[in-house]
Amino acid sequence: MRASRLVSILLLLQTRGRLTARELAERLEVSVRTIYRDVESLHAAGIPLYGDAGPSGGYQLLDGYRTRLTGLTADEAESLFLAGLPGPAAELGLGAVVTAAQLKLMAALPVELRDRAGRIQERFLLDAPSWYRDAEPVTHLPAVAAAVWEEHALRVRYRRWKAPQEVDRRLEPYGLVVKAGRWYVVARSGGQVRTYRVSQILELHPLREERFVRPPDFDLAAHWEAYRAEFEARLRRGEAAVRLSPRGLERLADLMTPGLVTAARATAGPPDAEGWTRVTVPIESVDHATGEFLRLGTDVEVLEPPELRHALAATADALAALYAARDAPHPAGRDAPLGTGRDASRSARQPGSAVRRITWKRRVTS
Repeated sequence: MRASRLVSILLLLQTRGRLTARELAERLEVSVRTIYRDVESLHAAGIPLYGDAGPSGGYQLLDGYRTRLTGLTADEAESLFLAGLPGPAAELGLGAVVTAAQLKLMAALPVELRDRAGRIQERFLLDAPSWYRDAEPVTHLPAVAAAVWEEHALRVRYRRWKAPQEVDRRLEPYGLVVKAGRWYVVARSGGQVRTYRVSQILELHPLREERFVRPPDFDLAAHWEAYRAEFEARLRRGEAAVRLSPRGLERLADLMTPGLVTAARATAGPPDAEGWTRVTVPIESVDHATGEFLRLGTDVEVLEPPELRHALAATADALAALYAARDAPHPAGRDAPLGTGRDASRSARQPGSAVRRITWKRRVTS
């Protein structure tokens, strides 16, 4: 365990440059005192490691000192971060390069470690895309990746969801993110850092002569985490007060991300006499929430807002009318004609309809 941590410290300093003891402790999940002892051990072993005090201080390796992986080409070394992602590697055009790098690493390992590495490859698989999603065409992904790496601008024609849908943009790409099998490029455009879905790039023209300087303090992972949280909060601006049965409370995770589930459950009060719990749930829109809450069936009762409650009641009426009309007896024992259910569902929305209504357990409360 300690030997692995010492190697991790060495690699972190090699790849990150200067790091403080506290930063190393946070990354390795140990105490600062443990880092001090580990640094002393590395120094005693002859590693050219030194530290500077002060606000801008920290530990770093002597200039020019690096551990080496012999036999790897530059492309192979750069592709190692994709070693566990064969799908994204192939989309970037690096499938064969990653395979070559893995073979060289396997050949360099001692026999016992090589066998263990082979067992891991045989027994674990990472499948990044989510269920029920076809692969997106990412024709321009290799060109975008090249621009990210070489730090040159791009001229693209991009399709977005709002009007005007097709727009021209000049991008200075800072990094690529693959999320649930979808590729996104984080780029500066018009003075702001924005996120673009690579599959929505319709045309692309590299501007190799227009170089840009990527901000040295730009952290892609931190930027993406902040963007993801802001996007989810912006998407679900509304709220709905609901009552959930014990089963409905468990199934809340079917409707939203873990972070939103945690936020919703934080609003939960004590169960009522029937064992149901009132919570406040973030929603995107009335139409979207109607479809989501229908998935919980009779395990949820919407209390507010009134328009969402009415939308669910109207949908329940239409469903009841559709199935009641289809199941009703017809002359000469014939089945209902195909149009009957649809006509009845429309009539359920009209005043005076005789179709039975599904009643809710409680009226809207103030």
